[in-house]
Amino acid sequence: MLEDGNNHEYLVPDVPCISSSDVIEPRRSELVDNDGGRLGDTQIVAISGAIAGFLSGVAVCPLDVAKTRLQAQGMQTQNENKYYRGMFGTLRTIYRDEGPRGMYKGLVPIVLGYFPTWMIYFSVYEFCKDLYPVLLPDYDFISHSCSAISAGAVSTFCTNPIWVLKTRLMLQTHVSTNPTHYKGTWDAFRKIWRQEGIKSFYAGLVPSLLGLFHVAIHFPVYERLKMTFKCYGDSDLRSERTLHLGRLILASCCSKMVASLITYPHEILRTRMQLKSSLPHTVQKRLFPLIKNTYQREGFRAFYSGFATNLFRTVPASAITLVSFEYVRDHITSLNDNILSPPPLPRESSPN
Repeated sequence: MLEDGNNHEYLVPDVPCISSSDVIEPRRSELVDNDGGRLGDTQIVAISGAIAGFLSGVAVCPLDVAKTRLQAQGMQTQNENKYYRGMFGTLRTIYRDEGPRGMYKGLVPIVLGYFPTWMIYFSVYEFCKDLYPVLLPDYDFISHSCSAISAGAVSTFCTNPIWVLKTRLMLQTHVSTNPTHYKGTWDAFRKIWRQEGIKSFYAGLVPSLLGLFHVAIHFPVYERLKMTFKCYGDSDLRSERTLHLGRLILASCCSKMVASLITYPHEILRTRMQLKSSLPHTVQKRLFPLIKNTYQREGFRAFYSGFATNLFRTVPASAITLVSFEYVRDHITSLNDNILSPPPLPRESSPN
């Protein structure tokens, strides 16, 4: 019993002595940082983005080859002006001339490219989605656009050399007039480096950066449709797990078609800047002279050459990428929460 200065008495409970054998030894996981064995949000997003990009790249590689051939054939010789006709006609021609392997030309650069591209993109995008709303409150569409542009700029600059390799390999055919033959990805890298220099690995970078308007439309529209189809406005990560698969596919497909319709011409220009052709260097490697030359030679339709094929390729790719990203992130997050987290210590019964 204790007594304070005001003569008030307080009962103090008896505290049993605790010996060293009674002390609960901490778990191994508690001897380190609580998050030492767990993945952070950035790591989860990066892994999910890499897996999603890989799956979409492999799934639509044949369509990507067909699209690239259609986009580039206007710059070839007159004998090849109409060698490829439409998506299915192009696929049949490629299969007839080059066999199944021709359908997957450029697959290695795709695999090597989509891993870092989407890993970087989704990591930067998710980071900026938290940053820009602070700078631009009450402007969700603008903040999502800025996030998409920032992510696209970083990933495009880092991976442009890989897409140059992919384009060169995809455009290499038995009937090609290009005197340089590439035996594979590494051979293409060495020959481009020796014959054309490092600048060639960044050919088409300007049109690619202009293509950031594509993601500036695509992802904000996707976010808006995703919110609309959920029928509630909560944007918490866990609430996104309640999205139905069909609604998520519909949101990704619709947003991709809208963005493609508006921004497709930049893909034509990017592809033509990346390949080797008989055009003067001052025309092919500069944006506005190339636009003028393309319009004069082929008309306005040239800027939408292969557009239908592109939709058949990019819309499924978008659905695969975004849907798989959502579900892979959900699965990894669940594993991170339920398996990697140490279980709580059991509550000990009080002594009698």
